[in-house]
Amino acid sequence: MAKINPMAVSPTQQSAHATLSRAGDWLVVALRGNWRVTAKRPAWPELVRGKDFNKVRLLAGEVEAWDTSLLLFISAAEMDAKARGAECDLSQVPEQIRLLLAQLDATRERPPAQDRTQGFLVHVGLATAQCWEALRSIITFVGDCVIGLLRVVRRPYKFRWKDCLDQMQQCGAMALPIASLIAFLVGLTFAYQAAVTLRQFGADIWVADLVGVLMVREMGPMMVAVILAGRTGAAFAATLANMKTNEEIDALEVLGIPAVDFLVLPRLIALAVMMPLLVLYANGVGILGGMLVSATVLQIPPTAYWVETRSIVGVTDLTSGLIKATAFGILIGLSGCLRGLQAQRSAAGVGQAATSAVVTAILFMIVADAIFAVVYNIFGI
Repeated sequence: MAKINPMAVSPTQQSAHATLSRAGDWLVVALRGNWRVTAKRPAWPELVRGKDFNKVRLLAGEVEAWDTSLLLFISAAEMDAKARGAECDLSQVPEQIRLLLAQLDATRERPPAQDRTQGFLVHVGLATAQCWEALRSIITFVGDCVIGLLRVVRRPYKFRWKDCLDQMQQCGAMALPIASLIAFLVGLTFAYQAAVTLRQFGADIWVADLVGVLMVREMGPMMVAVILAGRTGAAFAATLANMKTNEEIDALEVLGIPAVDFLVLPRLIALAVMMPLLVLYANGVGILGGMLVSATVLQIPPTAYWVETRSIVGVTDLTSGLIKATAFGILIGLSGCLRGLQAQRSAAGVGQAATSAVVTAILFMIVADAIFAVVYNIFGI
């Protein structure tokens, strides 16, 4: 039997083909030519269509070159013979092909992989464990901040006041342009929406009441908090995550300097102080936007609008909004610093920390706002 070279290809080689013949009870299939996946070749089902046989013998001595196409053809013949209950003789097939066929059969007969998908209870358990771990890390971080704040109260001369003032400038003064734009547009939008409804009842002047109360009690603190969550909270997380990647935080810990005292508290105090001031400013700008709409659309004089606003907005409303603002500032600072310290030591970890800080801060703010609403309702504020 001639030796088959599975790699050699010559332009003179003929295309793959198979011929059928009978030798007693045997159906003899002689394979010849160049068997390539990319070339035209016979298919076993078409070759034996309409033919009955109990024994089949394959001859591959005259195959000039081959690849997996020949292997798949012989494998299909063997499987068809098994399905018919016929005997398949591969003794005239080169040993190399028989070895490959044995490996292919072993792969097909391999038992299916066990179902390793986790059940519902497993998912619930893992999610509960993750939530508990996240809650424990948050409580630990808040406790470290409280302890650090007590150290600042006992020894204020060791606190980095210069860093705190720099952070106040970054999160306060530098945020005035965007806070002004957002607050003005929010007040203007509220006034337009209220004017459409109130003018139907001849209650145009109540636009001042609506805009004033909403801006002072709810939208002023919330809109400024959302702005600072995306601007300052993400910046805190990215800065601390980058420092962690560069092992600067590890260097501080080695020197015996707590990272909370050195990095977190200046940012936290800066946000807690500047947030109420920004909210006061945003309240005034939002009321100014409502005043502009009232003067141009409803023909309400600015003096009348201002008098109506002063009559409806009291110290209680202003104080409730400032309390919210302070709480939101603390939550934004905690979220940004926490996610920054938890970041992975990679460039991707910095971006993930910034994104997670914004999402966490907004989630905490919404939950806190709901709690404030319930508490204010209980106490009649």
